[in-house]
Amino acid sequence: MANQPAPGPWNQGEPYERYVGRWSRRVAPLFLDWLAAPADRDWLDVGCGTGALCGAILDRCSPRSVSGVEPSDGFRETATRKLSGRATLHPGNATAIPLGDSSVDIAVSGLVMNFVPDQPAALREMARICRDGGTIAAYVWDYAEGMEMMRHFWTAAVSLDPAAATLDESPRFPVCLPGGLANLMRGGGLVDVESTAIEIQTVFADFDDYWQPFLGGTGPAPAYAATLDEEERKALSERIREGLPVASDGSITLLARAWAARGRVAK
Repeated sequence: MANQPAPGPWNQGEPYERYVGRWSRRVAPLFLDWLAAPADRDWLDVGCGTGALCGAILDRCSPRSVSGVEPSDGFRETATRKLSGRATLHPGNATAIPLGDSSVDIAVSGLVMNFVPDQPAALREMARICRDGGTIAAYVWDYAEGMEMMRHFWTAAVSLDPAAATLDESPRFPVCLPGGLANLMRGGGLVDVESTAIEIQTVFADFDDYWQPFLGGTGPAPAYAATLDEEERKALSERIREGLPVASDGSITLLARAWAARGRVAK
């Protein structure tokens, strides 16, 4: 059905904000509440994206400093604008963090680890820049079941185009299954590893509020939608609409679950 495979580009900050960023900003404070980190610590956000997690750290954690690393120029520009200079943002990626050894107390990552090709290398790099006894923590969406806005999209897409199954985040990212992040951390030598589920309700005013963010091109599902012609996109939107729980006022309430894990660096 699609003209070509969708790469899932990560280059435009505002379309991502409308698609997932608005929900990431709801998850980040709950993640930080669970971490319960002491004040006056140096933080690093790996894959800081449009700044949702950095902003929550600044607002809630009384940090000594906050840095972010992000490979996408577009995302980093959006984060710089939203954070208004309160954090130091660097170009870089999870396996090449431009900070010195033992330079932060807490390294976190929100909705990123599943997209890192070499996750053990990323964990080693995060441990390198953490001080002895420091914390590494991350969260990812539960693509298999708990991130319902995407689950409805891919269920409908695959029903119309079986080849779309190869782009669905659920089978592609085993680290997003229950225990996936915790197992990664234990395998990377972290100690005192714990995990939890974080859940929010994603409430859409109407179907247009749900559907329009999928047309922004940023992320695997929007990138797939961008490969469809107008008739194919219309068929997909109608198939999705049929499966959504639309309330009498037209609103749509869906679950968004993230899996979080944390561990301590022992050097």
